[in-house]
Amino acid sequence: MTSAPPSEAAYDRLRLRQWARGRAVSAGTHRRDLLKLVAAASVATPWVAAAAAPAAASQPGLPGVVKPLPPEFFTLRGTNAETNFEALRDTGLLTPVDRFFVRNHTATPSVDAARWTLTVWGNGLRGGPVDFSYDALRALPSVTRTAFVECAGNGRSFFTSQQGQQVSGTAWTLGAIGTARWRGVRLAEVLRRAGIGRHAVDVLPRGLDAEVAGDGVNLGRVRRPLPVSKAMDDVLLAYEMNGEPLPPDHGAPVRLIVPSWVGIANIKWVGDIEVSEQPLLSPWNTGLYRLFGPGHPPEGSAPLTRQTLKSAFELAPGASFAVGREHRLTGRSWSGGTPVRSVEISTDGGGRWRPARLRDEPRAGSWVRWAADWVPRATGPTVLLARATDRSGRVQPAATAHNTQGYLFDAVVRHAVTVV
Repeated sequence: MTSAPPSEAAYDRLRLRQWARGRAVSAGTHRRDLLKLVAAASVATPWVAAAAAPAAASQPGLPGVVKPLPPEFFTLRGTNAETNFEALRDTGLLTPVDRFFVRNHTATPSVDAARWTLTVWGNGLRGGPVDFSYDALRALPSVTRTAFVECAGNGRSFFTSQQGQQVSGTAWTLGAIGTARWRGVRLAEVLRRAGIGRHAVDVLPRGLDAEVAGDGVNLGRVRRPLPVSKAMDDVLLAYEMNGEPLPPDHGAPVRLIVPSWVGIANIKWVGDIEVSEQPLLSPWNTGLYRLFGPGHPPEGSAPLTRQTLKSAFELAPGASFAVGREHRLTGRSWSGGTPVRSVEISTDGGGRWRPARLRDEPRAGSWVRWAADWVPRATGPTVLLARATDRSGRVQPAATAHNTQGYLFDAVVRHAVTVV
């Protein structure tokens, strides 16, 4: 049973056919280079982006990121910083900015809000380009929404460690996710004021970070089209995060928030938005962010949209527990579809399951915290498991179907611990 509305499923099928038949318009990248990406993706060839010089002060060990990245909060992965899940144990529903993961394709740019302008343009408008200053955007009616942002590759490393399958990309565990309270303007409000036409089909936001290049191909600035139906629904142009102006690493001065969709759709440092009467393609919905491999078409699946269902313990790998004492296990579960309905845990590697107590009211687009008590009776190694069920009846599986780039891992994760 799918949790995506029919309009999204129809859009996905349509884009897949258009891509396969060469009927969509390439937005800024030559089609031969897009085909090169597809060929590489189909055989799990890693895509290595060239490093970009940071435009702002950075921390030792991870050029291009502005905020401190203490090892008790983060694990560094290339240009990215993954949140250590155990660092969330003493936090509330919202992820503090100082613990929110960082996903950068190049480096965090320094953008002056006072000089920033958002340009909305394209043949999908009734008139010419329309500019919005930062002050003008903040003067529009605002909306506040709690939502998680999660990289499509979150959990990627488990394809290898649990399923023995080769994948390419950043070896995330489960910390490429964070939930925040975002405040901003509905994208629909901006598009209406810009004069979106009735024949528009795609909306393409583009970031102001450096161009992405590697393997002899310049992919340009990060950009990924949204269907008009999604753009006019629940998408935000956000300028605040947890009640404060957006920090540089998280998209300042303005970023997209696309609830429940894969992280790449949530473009940071937005500089312009193209509105098109033709379907649009970019590297981030052709060779990247599609599913390739056995069970998928040669040209890949439809572009990834909604996130999947996952659970994680707020616990360091290899943690130790005293035998015969009561311990409180905590964690979080989330779904890109319907809200989480229930969570079960196992403390013996899956032999027996019991329900966990939900600590929050489950809501769409957010995660739910949970807890369970455990008194281990024997010493030695064991494996903790957590699996969620959402309101559509979907349950986390024992294994995830393989894809070469390691996207959308949703299987139950085996968390090894020791009882002493």
